Amino acid sequence: MVREMAERYGFYEFFAGGGMARAGLGASWECLFANDFDPKKAAAYADNWGKEGLHVGNVGRVKANQLPGRADLVWASFPCQDLSLAGAGAGLKGSRSGTFWPFWKLIESARAQGRKPRTIVLENVCGLLTSHGGADFAALCEAVGGAGYWIGALVIDAQLFVPQSRPRLFVVAIDIDEPIPGRVQSPYAVDMWHPERLRRAQAALPERLRRNWLWFAPPAPAKRNEQLIDVLEDRQAWDDVSETAKLLAMMSPVNRTKVDIMAASGVRAVGAVYKRTRIEDGRKVQRAEVRFDVAGCLRTPAGGSSRQTILMVDGGVVRSRLVSARETARLMGLAEDYRLPARYTDAYHLTGDGVAVPVVRHLAEWLLEPVLAGGMARVAA
Repeated sequence: MVREMAERYGFYEFFAGGGMARAGLGASWECLFANDFDPKKAAAYADNWGKEGLHVGNVGRVKANQLPGRADLVWASFPCQDLSLAGAGAGLKGSRSGTFWPFWKLIESARAQGRKPRTIVLENVCGLLTSHGGADFAALCEAVGGAGYWIGALVIDAQLFVPQSRPRLFVVAIDIDEPIPGRVQSPYAVDMWHPERLRRAQAALPERLRRNWLWFAPPAPAKRNEQLIDVLEDRQAWDDVSETAKLLAMMSPVNRTKVDIMAASGVRAVGAVYKRTRIEDGRKVQRAEVRFDVAGCLRTPAGGSSRQTILMVDGGVVRSRLVSARETARLMGLAEDYRLPARYTDAYHLTGDGVAVPVVRHLAEWLLEPVLAGGMARVAA
């Protein structure tokens, strides 16, 4: 049955962080339940969205009877550390990424009570596709598909929407009893949303899972107009000259040449610098690597090197400073009135662990809402 316009879609938000999925879903959606185990992130969530429906604690201790009604959507951006290429490779057996399993047990409990969610989105790093030789991805698809869902996946890079390179995997599941509008799927796997690594992972799934696989086909977004320079705050203090000189000295010849070319051009340019450990001549060397097109992927600042540096090249003068908390929020597509934690590290941890807001909106508009509306496009007021 197609919903009336006045009625909103109900969703649960797990591993909610600061509620960036909620921000992306927008006013047509109502959060029925939110959960995160981190008190600092939960405090930011409550500061922006209120405490109603928010449960702070381990997802493994949440009971199905705490979940109100039947969700139109369950969004779960579960921890990525054990699946990331920068992690130890524990995968879905790890203590952090492995929290998918108690989360899924909770969803199965709701299903057993006759409250099967209509749609589910699982967001994580693309390392999920290759973790343990693809076994983790297959196990996740087996769990979800075995619960009576059509299943598909997309790789979406946030740089299509904001000036930050942030490719992420979105596994989308739809109750097998839901009608699937033709315009949200394609018979073809080869497009911007389904890179080769995803196609290989899908091809390696058991045949019974591939029978229920859908190739989702949302349209390409409009060309992004926002550039790195557009996210900068005006009143941030720059490092002294010696600190900038140290940063430039850490660059490889290739990266230093990028800066020199920009300086020689006389054009005002903004870059983002990330420090990485490289192996050179058999030894580890910390290098500063710069991009002038988009920022690198924001990461949680377990150490100072995880924080990105802004590099300004203007009239041949090069200046540097840490990216500000508000700038990281802008790189995630958060609104200017989104309230960030007061401590820099807490704010960076919140944004670096989040999901890019406009990516969520794109998925909601072109995939989730058409499915939930029974294939009928919702008419703007």
